[in-house]
Amino acid sequence: MSAVTQAATARPRARLIDVATAAGVSPKTVSRVINDEVGVLPGTRDRVLQTVRELGFVPDRSARELKRREADTIGILIDAISDPFFAAFVSVVEELAIAEGLSVIFASTGYDAGRETAQLDRLTGHRLAGLIVAPVAVPAAVLAGLRNRCPVVTVDRVRSGIDAIVIDDFGAAAEATAALLSHGHRRVAFMGEDVPYPTVSDRLAGYRSALEAAGVAFDPALVVTHERFRAGEAAEASLLLERPDAPTALLCATSLAAIATVRAIRARGLRMPALISFGDFTLAEVLEPGITYVDHDPRLLGAAAFRRLRQLAERPDDAPTRTVVPTRLVPRGSGEVPVAESEKRSGIRSASASDPIPLRASDSAGVLPSAAAAALVQPAPAGDVVVAAAAPIGAPS
Repeated sequence: MSAVTQAATARPRARLIDVATAAGVSPKTVSRVINDEVGVLPGTRDRVLQTVRELGFVPDRSARELKRREADTIGILIDAISDPFFAAFVSVVEELAIAEGLSVIFASTGYDAGRETAQLDRLTGHRLAGLIVAPVAVPAAVLAGLRNRCPVVTVDRVRSGIDAIVIDDFGAAAEATAALLSHGHRRVAFMGEDVPYPTVSDRLAGYRSALEAAGVAFDPALVVTHERFRAGEAAEASLLLERPDAPTALLCATSLAAIATVRAIRARGLRMPALISFGDFTLAEVLEPGITYVDHDPRLLGAAAFRRLRQLAERPDDAPTRTVVPTRLVPRGSGEVPVAESEKRSGIRSASASDPIPLRASDSAGVLPSAAAAALVQPAPAGDVVVAAAAPIGAPS
């Protein structure tokens, strides 16, 4: 047979999809077998290898290397970089990405569904090694489609079938409210934000649960909201604190709500109620008194999100999990103001050494760990992972 005849009758080069079809498995399984990755049953591995030999399949090493070189970017879609929480979150993901030779690009939604769609299109126009999303309105089906292209993890909010990194908002808010109640407060207000996220509604539910547990009637007049980015965002706090029956304690559901409240207090010379902020903010510790806060550490959340992305890059067929990152209540003075002191109209004061701070014997460092560090307060789906409170950045989960 001549060389021309041999060439004409030669079998076409087998493709990865041909191996998958002949072996009765998915292309991902074939890829994992030829790359000698774990997670494939021995019988399936043997069947795929036998099919590879029978079809004479040869992996395109040059194409794989090109793909690896191009997919070197982590995309992050967040609410707003002006939010102290997300600014710190992006920073730690970038720190970890750089350590692995990856770059980071980010975009913000501004809490707008239309802008979210446009920003997702922009980010996914890049060849991504992973995508982290704080979802606004994007449905789970869209993220599932993106998950076929690269690992996808949501943060702060959950989408069915997608890996998520969250905190126990309900439990942390209940603990913070209980701490205020322990100092004798019975008129405890809740300052939220007008964002359609379950994070704020879960914190409100935790607040109400703690009131009920203490036998304190819920007063809807003590629940107020403020609008993000509005010039008069402190007005709601002012109206609340200037009432004749003003609350003696206040739980701020976000750091931005706390900033608005402190701004109103400082600008109008109002009395400082006992106050706990959900999240820290710049210079909170130098105010008098320093602002007690629920620490939902963005470094832990960022580290957990990045680790999960890298795990999914290695094990793309892993079942989705929800990782619960612990919180802790950090006392600085404002949350420990007793009811008698809060009722005085003498203005802002510093917490004194005589003010009772209910630290447990195990809390020698002055930090109150949340119940979320040990267990979920609300029932959660099977497969949840609770991150250790002391997990350093980069440590294996």
